[in-house]
Amino acid sequence: MNERPADRRADLFTTSMELTAKRRLPVADLVDAAEKLNLQGQPQSAAELYKAWIARNADNNVLYAIQFNLAGVLMALRDYAGAIHALRESIRLKSDFAIAHINLGRALKDSGRHGEAVEQWLVLVKNLSAVNVDSVAHKVTALHEIGRVLEATNSDAAAEDALKQILDISNAPWAPDIKGAPWADIAQHWIALRQKQCKWPVLAGWERVSRKQLLTNIEPLALQCLTDDPMLHLAKAYCHARNLLDMPKAQTRQSAVPRSDTDRLRIGYVSSDLRNHAVGLAMTDVIEQHDRSKFEIFAYYCGVDNPDSTQQRIMKSADHWVDINELDDDQAAARIASDDIDILVDLNGYTRRARTKVFARRPAPIAVNWFGFPGTMGTPYHHYIVADPVVIPEGEEIYYSEKVLRLPCYQPNDRKRLVSELRPSRAEMGIPEHAFVYCSFNGTQKITPRGFDRWMKILDGVPDSVLWLLTATDDTNARLRAAAAAQRIAPERIVFAQRLPNPEHLARYPLADLFLDSMPYGAHTTAADALWMNVPVLTLRGRSFPARVCASVLRSAGGEELECTTPEAYVARAIELARDRAQLAAIKAKLAAGRESCLLFDTPRLVRHLEELYRQMWSDFKRGELPVPDLRNLDIYHEVGIGLEIETTETLSEDAYIESYKEKLAAWHNHYPIPPDNRLWRNVDLEMRACAKRLAVA
Repeated sequence: MNERPADRRADLFTTSMELTAKRRLPVADLVDAAEKLNLQGQPQSAAELYKAWIARNADNNVLYAIQFNLAGVLMALRDYAGAIHALRESIRLKSDFAIAHINLGRALKDSGRHGEAVEQWLVLVKNLSAVNVDSVAHKVTALHEIGRVLEATNSDAAAEDALKQILDISNAPWAPDIKGAPWADIAQHWIALRQKQCKWPVLAGWERVSRKQLLTNIEPLALQCLTDDPMLHLAKAYCHARNLLDMPKAQTRQSAVPRSDTDRLRIGYVSSDLRNHAVGLAMTDVIEQHDRSKFEIFAYYCGVDNPDSTQQRIMKSADHWVDINELDDDQAAARIASDDIDILVDLNGYTRRARTKVFARRPAPIAVNWFGFPGTMGTPYHHYIVADPVVIPEGEEIYYSEKVLRLPCYQPNDRKRLVSELRPSRAEMGIPEHAFVYCSFNGTQKITPRGFDRWMKILDGVPDSVLWLLTATDDTNARLRAAAAAQRIAPERIVFAQRLPNPEHLARYPLADLFLDSMPYGAHTTAADALWMNVPVLTLRGRSFPARVCASVLRSAGGEELECTTPEAYVARAIELARDRAQLAAIKAKLAAGRESCLLFDTPRLVRHLEELYRQMWSDFKRGELPVPDLRNLDIYHEVGIGLEIETTETLSEDAYIESYKEKLAAWHNHYPIPPDNRLWRNVDLEMRACAKRLAVA
């Protein structure tokens, strides 16, 4: 009779327990047996074996290591109390066992005891005074954990300090080689914290870390908040995909399942934000409106496990809801391939919890970048980007690695969004009753020194006005008020709105008179929310994707007169509308009259156009004409771009912007000639215009 796997597992556990009872199971055999039980899906048996061995070997000189191993098994079982006890025993037996201190902090954090976790890691950091590879590596790990927990508890300044210590340590000339990907991740995390806290200049290098190092490691989304430079956005996206995303082990599937003209195309949407999030809120109506006779809709979710009403609505409307959180990248790609997806849509791009590596495995023949990330992906495996004539005008395609396809309006919106029936008063929101209220409910990471300076000029031009911002931490709020005071604007004229659930947040919008957009990363769904609540939005249109979405939103809502093209016009227009209330009232009346019929909120029309684009993509593929992303020379553009004064790009005219690249690329070419087959080189004087502005010099 053949022995079954279950019998072998039972024999392994039984035999090991019998030897343990007789104190005849060596440490090496114990660890080997526990690892095998784990691999066989028996972590509980592994834990029982460790516990039995510990009970009979209290005098063993490596008991501290066995307690550590037991804690690892218990953590996997989510027995945090047991893991904490085992790790404390391990530390009691060997107080300098650094990795046990680190894991004890992690166990405390995972059990919700964040304060104790930070204290545990700080003890380790204080005690690691020796300068050697292990102690420095452990100190860096502990500081990284401290930074994550402090940020999660809104202690941004302390988190920033912890991460800066890591950058200092790992960039010192005597430091062991512990940089690699973790250094890049920590540098980006540090930058993001400074953006969120409005600490300007954001890219402030210091003795051990240069501005160029920070720019080299900044991620695409953070870069978009700093500079209106579509060339650098593309080059950064390319370098991020190439350097920070590991190469896939295998390409899962590139061929298509044969489909007749009557077969439904299978569309897969991949996102961590199919929930109460700007993307999820906007996508609900899209998924509900798809023509199910022609399209079969799959939603692949990779976000936090916190179901809400928005997610329930999406789950109900999609044909298939698949949670891929527990699947690694290979498994998730294999699942998508097994579902025979024809077109896989990336609704994350380079945003939090994205599964870009799944797309790198090419589980579907066609990959699309749309809506989740306002810019190009710069990868060889995203074939199309969905835009509109405003966010990517004709002639600007070369700033994007994907083939550009356009909807009438790029941004979807939910016509069924919930708005609280309770409408607060200005007094309840802490706003002066008779003031002209400018608001900007974008995240603080979008506020830049130049943008804030424009807002202060507007407040100075309208003495009875206030600026209503979305609250951040107390320190950040105080920093913004201090920045206002430095420009002779009374700090109390900056009013902060507390964070509320979306229905209550929407309900307070009408207390504002005019929404002021940010630059270079403007309001996107936030602008649509304001217009839905009949609050006009004033925008300064830039040249890059995130700096043009608000202009697209306004045009689609019939608010073209609220689009400005220079900083001076933006400031003047904001002051004019505050002084001419009749003109502002007329604009509001026009927006309100067109709300139900305007392009911005016509989701059925958007979906019909989107489906046409999907059919066009499928037709391209069937004809063998699937676009190949053009990634030539982007490493050169990245090197040139990070050497420019990126924060001033938004102040440059189009000619001056082009010239800034021409000058630097000419210097580059003198030292490192750029290949003549570069698709961007035609004529040095006409190059940027004739080739849609990505320059190389021959």
